[in-house]
Amino acid sequence: MDESNINDKNKFLYLRSHYYGQVKPENLVFNANLQEFAQKVSYITSLETSGKLEPEDAYKQIKALWKQLKHSKKALFIGEEPPDKS
Repeated sequence: MDESNINDKNKFLYLRSHYYGQVKPENLVFNANLQEFAQKVSYITSLETSGKLEPEDAYKQIKALWKQLKHSKKALFIGEEPPDKS
């Protein structure tokens, strides 16, 4: 598969929406993480709904993804003031 086909496939499978919030590096990173979380949850729920994944496994995977997203939010200081750098 050539590179243009791989890029087209990735654009199709991993959609990215435009960001309309306050443009700061940490907000952009968190937005990308949030979109990735939503995409993965969508895949997991589709697999569970179609019977390819057990409900308990789906729950555990989504819970792990949620913990990663919470850690990302905390590490990027989203919704709080960053510590002083003095």
